Amino acid sequence: MYYVYILRSKKDGRLYVGSTNDLRRRLAEHSEGKNNSTRYRLPLDLIYYEVYQSQADARIRESRLKKSAGARTALKRRLRTSLRLDSSV
Repeated sequence: MYYVYILRSKKDGRLYVGSTNDLRRRLAEHSEGKNNSTRYRLPLDLIYYEVYQSQADARIRESRLKKSAGARTALKRRLRTSLRLDSSV
């Protein structure tokens, strides 16, 4: 299984999108500050993940969430309560 996940920084509220084949290990690495992109934004909360059979599918989804404003906006609309976003999104 392959996972696409979204973390939210408790420090600054920003989101981080990643993918992995071992979600528990990857979350532990983030929590231990082993990822340069999130090291200075600790602590982090896992707020969302998707599961894929194919690594290629997971990577495509991760890329779309990182590069496509439309993909991020659609996901934020679905997760409005979880993200505690206001109506301006």
